[in-house]
Amino acid sequence: MKRSGTQTCESCGTSGTMPPPGPNETDWIVQVNESLDRELPPSDQQQHWGKRSIYKVRSCIADLNHKAYQPQVVSFGPYHHGEAHLLPMEEHKHRALCRFLKRSGKRLEPFLDSLREVAQALQESYDALDPTWKVGSSEGAAGQFLKVMITDGCFLLEILRTATQVDGYAVNDPIFSDHGKLHIMPYIERDMLMLENQLPMLVLDRLVTVEGDGEKGDKFINSLILDFFDPSGTLSNDIGKCLHVLDVYRKSLLFPKEKPEKKKVKSNEVPPKLCGETIWSATKLHEHGIRLRKSGTSSLKDVSFDSGVLRLPLIEVHDTTESAYLNLIAFEHFHVGAGNEVTSYICLMDNIIDKGQDVTLLHAKGIVENHMESDEAAAKLFNSLANCVMLDTNSSLRDVINRVREYCKKRRHKWRANLIHTYFRNPWVILSLIAAVLLFALTIIQTVYSALGYNK
Repeated sequence: MKRSGTQTCESCGTSGTMPPPGPNETDWIVQVNESLDRELPPSDQQQHWGKRSIYKVRSCIADLNHKAYQPQVVSFGPYHHGEAHLLPMEEHKHRALCRFLKRSGKRLEPFLDSLREVAQALQESYDALDPTWKVGSSEGAAGQFLKVMITDGCFLLEILRTATQVDGYAVNDPIFSDHGKLHIMPYIERDMLMLENQLPMLVLDRLVTVEGDGEKGDKFINSLILDFFDPSGTLSNDIGKCLHVLDVYRKSLLFPKEKPEKKKVKSNEVPPKLCGETIWSATKLHEHGIRLRKSGTSSLKDVSFDSGVLRLPLIEVHDTTESAYLNLIAFEHFHVGAGNEVTSYICLMDNIIDKGQDVTLLHAKGIVENHMESDEAAAKLFNSLANCVMLDTNSSLRDVINRVREYCKKRRHKWRANLIHTYFRNPWVILSLIAAVLLFALTIIQTVYSALGYNK
């Protein structure tokens, strides 16, 4: 494939000899042409990308808070397997695997055979998986990948069952005893909600199916996960088929058991298309007459504004909140079709919470339950969560923001709020105001009677 020979330059009209392509260029040309022959049609491309659900967080995102995306005590899956600081947990994984098999009354082979049937689907769940893990690369890679899947899967199921009961472990077990639940389990729980540290739900489904001879399905696994993260049982089990633990947790935040009544929307109402609008902080909204109330459910989608009342769901803030929400936002960022509800909610709260006094006000209204060292620390947490994220243009929260802004533009609402804040916050001030009004009324009446008597 030579291009050498005399050719004329179009720009200046001079002629010359074009050099032949170098070996690197030739290889690249061949590679591109072969790629054209292998290119998948759009329908197959959609299916190809749709298989991915577990992603590595890009450095441009992870560098903002590297610790939030890296497991601290345990690895699940291939991304962080074998890292030095996580190796101590491998011994406990093996013990959990043996305990799981003994409780099921089955040997390892049927579980391994079941996972081997879906090995390729499991690998395709991971984006940018290192080739050394792929089944097709070598027999050793196939065995290692399946070993990680079954070992980590059984360990994860044993961890999830600690929310109800798990037998067969010593009372002084470092992981599965009461001592372990108090001192180790919070770190494991945090690592379970990291995007890079997920196992495909297919792993848990296959293990539970073989264990229970096909009697347990998606709802059983979902209930295990929800009972672990929410022992109070306020979250809904009916969230459908999920991709992994993080996906279950995300959906549980959006679909609690209590469902609010759907408000009727007039047919002539068109949601406003806003770009870059923000909402005032909680204290400033309060000063402009906006009343803050807790929503009827804990769903992050249960945000509404009507007749001067802004309703927001209850959110608990503690040391693991930052890591959990950053990974939820990352999952929405990478997984096409996941939705942007969590990201949009965090954007809204970032605007509403500016300083510690905003957290104090929201806490007084029952909206924020703060377990951090101070309200100022909680405010900084919300501000850090919203770094490099934007409100979805199609989010229903844009309509809420628009109506709040229109309400605040009317001066009468601020005047009424100032009146209430100035004269009706203290009962003694209210009594003094009433007494002053009565005294003024009596003075007018006395003046009228005096005028009538003078005329007579």
